[in-house]
Amino acid sequence: MSIFLKAEYGKSRLTAGQIMKDPLMLLGFGFGSGLSKYMPGTFGTLAALPLYGLLIQTNAWVYSALTIVVVLAGIKICAHAAEKLEVHDFGGIVWDEIAGLLITMWFVPFSWPALAAGFVLFRLFDIVKPWPIQWADRKVDGGLGIMLDDVLAGLFAALILIYFF
Repeated sequence: MSIFLKAEYGKSRLTAGQIMKDPLMLLGFGFGSGLSKYMPGTFGTLAALPLYGLLIQTNAWVYSALTIVVVLAGIKICAHAAEKLEVHDFGGIVWDEIAGLLITMWFVPFSWPALAAGFVLFRLFDIVKPWPIQWADRKVDGGLGIMLDDVLAGLFAALILIYFF
């Protein structure tokens, strides 16, 4: 197996090929970015950048509507992936990171410094998980729980970005 991919994923021991053949798993794994053996959450956040790049070409209504769709669809996508893997919030499930970055950048005018700061702040809040992010991560089950901690991390990062940018 590649130095970048695991041989198997989750308790159900799915292969990368099996994951990529299931459309909801493909989304849940961030179009393959979550398959990374190293730092799948960071690679999943990087996978959000092309979508973010498309969304900033639209207006605020379209960005808002599609971000809400990404979040709501993420509840189903993440629940499906967790069920298939037999692991709640498996590290390779990164659709929540994609949603989190979109939330982070939602109300911030585009600039490269803002995007870099947003990326770092979102990852920081997602990794450190201060309260209430940690509470959501530990206490809320299912797809909602997988999504909620990243939505909160995105909101925390957004509040800081809005202040500085």
